[in-house]
Amino acid sequence: MVDGLGMITLFGARFFYWMVRRPFRFHLLMEQLYFIGNKSILIILLTGIFTGMVFCTQTYFGFKLINVDSLVGSIVAISLAKELAPVLTGLIVAGRAGSAMAAQIGSMKVTEQIDALEVMGINSIQYLAVPRIIASTLAVPMLSVLFLFIGNLGAYLVGTTTLSIDEAMFYSKLSEFMMIEDVAQGVIKAFVFGFVISVIGTYFGFQVEKGAVGVGRGTNLAVIWGMVSVLILDYFLTTFLVKIL
Repeated sequence: MVDGLGMITLFGARFFYWMVRRPFRFHLLMEQLYFIGNKSILIILLTGIFTGMVFCTQTYFGFKLINVDSLVGSIVAISLAKELAPVLTGLIVAGRAGSAMAAQIGSMKVTEQIDALEVMGINSIQYLAVPRIIASTLAVPMLSVLFLFIGNLGAYLVGTTTLSIDEAMFYSKLSEFMMIEDVAQGVIKAFVFGFVISVIGTYFGFQVEKGAVGVGRGTNLAVIWGMVSVLILDYFLTTFLVKIL
């Protein structure tokens, strides 16, 4: 595990080296932004709205016991901004896009298409990994903000209709408890998650061997490492960001 972590770190360092080297293939970047960002919007919307709805419901029944149900909207918004939106978005992207990166690159590896790129003088990391990593690093924060918005919308709809919380009271305390730093904390986390997920996904794609079995194994490892990394990094980022923001 330690050896694998070191290899992933070295692979990430190679990304920074090739990221600033010409040629800059913007068309590949746009393709990956479309695949990672646009193609993930539907699942982000579904996950976000139901996460907001269920979290609002659970928070309401807990807060009603101590008669502070007017704080439900504010607590849900803060929780979504700082934790739920970036973490759940990272897990979704790791499962969907991270696995796809490993599978696509792994398939090219076993069919010797990567060797063909190298023979033509095209660096495979610059051509295949760099656009995917940049696109993921940019797309995950935007998806996280979308998750935050739709999650709050779902919480508002449930809170003001099903739970009969007064509309004027639902977010009345939000300005007292939530600061711009809370939203910034979630966006920073999403940036880091997007970068780490894509580095892991592309790395395991390049490590694929032994045909179709190797592609499946590489895809599985990319999803596992990506999701576990999101959860582990969330703790350390929270500890660090709370102190500086």
